Amino acid sequence: MLPICSRRWLFAALAAVIALACLGACAWAEDAPRLPDGVRQSMDAAVAAVKPALVRIQVVAVDYEEGREVKMEEAGSGVIIRKDGCVITNHHVAGKAKQLVCTLANKEEVEADLIGTDAMADLAVLKLRGAGREFPFAEFGDSSKVNVGDYVLAMGSPLALSQSVTRGIVSNTEMIMPEMLWMGSVTLDGEDVGSLVRWIGHDAQIFPGNSGGPLVDLQGRIIGINEISLGLGGAIPSNMAKQIADELIAKRKVTRSWLGVEIQPLLKSSGLQKGVLVGGVIDGSPAAKAGVLPGDVLLRIDGAEIVARYPEQIPIVNQTVSALPVGKEVEVVVLRGGKEQPLKAVMQERESFEVKPAEVREWGICASDLSFFMAREMKRKDRSGALVRSIRPGGAASEAKPDVQEDDVITEVNGRPIKSVADLRSVTREITQGQSEPVATLVSFDRRNERYLTVVKVGARNLEDPGLEVRKAWLPISSQVITEDLAGALGIPGKTGVRVTQVYAGSAAETAGLRVGDLIVALDGEEIPASQPEDTEVLPSMIRNYKIGSKAELTVLRGKEDLKVSVTLPESPKLAREMRKYRDDNFEFTCRDVAFMDRARESWKAAQQGVLVEEVGEGSWAALGRLSVGDLIITVDDQPITNLNAFQAAMKRIAATKPKAVTLQVLRGIHKLYVELRTTWDVPTPAAKSP
Repeated sequence: MLPICSRRWLFAALAAVIALACLGACAWAEDAPRLPDGVRQSMDAAVAAVKPALVRIQVVAVDYEEGREVKMEEAGSGVIIRKDGCVITNHHVAGKAKQLVCTLANKEEVEADLIGTDAMADLAVLKLRGAGREFPFAEFGDSSKVNVGDYVLAMGSPLALSQSVTRGIVSNTEMIMPEMLWMGSVTLDGEDVGSLVRWIGHDAQIFPGNSGGPLVDLQGRIIGINEISLGLGGAIPSNMAKQIADELIAKRKVTRSWLGVEIQPLLKSSGLQKGVLVGGVIDGSPAAKAGVLPGDVLLRIDGAEIVARYPEQIPIVNQTVSALPVGKEVEVVVLRGGKEQPLKAVMQERESFEVKPAEVREWGICASDLSFFMAREMKRKDRSGALVRSIRPGGAASEAKPDVQEDDVITEVNGRPIKSVADLRSVTREITQGQSEPVATLVSFDRRNERYLTVVKVGARNLEDPGLEVRKAWLPISSQVITEDLAGALGIPGKTGVRVTQVYAGSAAETAGLRVGDLIVALDGEEIPASQPEDTEVLPSMIRNYKIGSKAELTVLRGKEDLKVSVTLPESPKLAREMRKYRDDNFEFTCRDVAFMDRARESWKAAQQGVLVEEVGEGSWAALGRLSVGDLIITVDDQPITNLNAFQAAMKRIAATKPKAVTLQVLRGIHKLYVELRTTWDVPTPAAKSP
């Protein structure tokens, strides 16, 4: 498990940690080994050197599930590596961030921007905002000089807690992922991190949330960036981390050369001591063009000798190849049939495996372009089309007949070729412009080796007007049926009717004198035949036969009294489902006007104004801001909200001005509180200039 910290399991993890701490606290103090003379002082000095540069990273990250861009809160660690505020951390912490806030060692919170990210090495660089400001930073050490048995300190923010330090020793300087575990790989965004990284293994305790924090030697230098936890911790060596960080800062991306061979350690039966076995050659790659064949043993490339007898040596071979200059013609020497054969290959830039998806709301899908590797995996002839990555249930694409499914590739819309997601969005804008309803659109898509045609009703669906019920006469009470058992217990065996459980304040029923506990047994002399729990609608049905404003005489049993209560029957109030609704697509929540029954249920006074939150999208900006279903929004940025029209106007102004945050005051039960909503307004976070 990559130890990133997510709210999904944070509380369970905290509970487990607290329980373990309680069980082991006494034993820890008693059994802690005595440190050699001088080691404790060195540790104190190392902590003092690095701790001011530690940061806790709070992330709003995005994923693309069920046809939506889903936001989630996560947390990790990082360390400042330059005085201008550049922070190194893991890609799996910050690589998919929409928003980044770093907490410094002095508890100050500083917003940050993503400079660049590299999934293949699982590293990313952020830059703290603060023009001209200087930050404390930590120095890199030389990971090639790290030895098994060296004392190390793992620093970071486990479980999103405050910065902490754990102690251990180096157990392995060339740790790889065993094949029996996770199929021998750690994969991020389609990239096999273990194909490039050999971790520094250590036994300093790390937990989810330690990801991206530094592994530090006793001289207070960064010798690794913690990434994985398998009982042993695993840190990306500092020499690799520094080189990648420098490149990300300079160019915002990492450039690697690509030969296009799939390699594996030499077979034991080969008897060879040098080289690496070519298991496969990718069509169209530099290796394929140079004539490299599966079964060849690669001996040298650009003069560098290759040795991979063991799995631990494979990452070094990949590092050697990726470091070659892009575009350079190099000599590739292979062993084939017992003879060395020199070949010429022109190195190409290696593309990322993954292409970032995008939400296309009008279709109810998330889609992405096809990378070279994705197209190859799907056995497609080229990279044109928009790859469907996820589908929203009930969305336009899922409702088509036949439906569009995940991994389909959209190739044509209304006869126009679709080569990319940009093409899909462009034609979607043309289709939906000026349209108030979804537009039936002819779509061609590929599913494996088959090509389908379907019709997708493209366009955002407006909230439907539910219409109004026909207004009928109504008795403004709530009640329960007088069952046979209840009648017997009340001493009125054989009686049928209803018992009043609530009389709505200020209503005609209250004016008439009805009380909670009254037993209504007849309406204008006609017995009320309600005796089973399912007979709740018997009295309301009888009342609806009356004209609005007419009088009805109720026979009421109140204790030992037999009363006649005359009630003027008012018009039935609007139901909750009849109220007008508004859906805010920027923050992804739905609200509506307040219905009579809302006020009755919550005991709100008639003067209470606001709009009621009816739905909050999972993983939405509203959900991240802690807006909840049932909240009554009473102000927006301190402006009172009287009804849905006022709220809709306020949100329209906000969408036009695009503020950094929106503050809602809500009534939640008996409590008033403020909810702060943030969004990136569907534009990238302001890019920080490369330092």
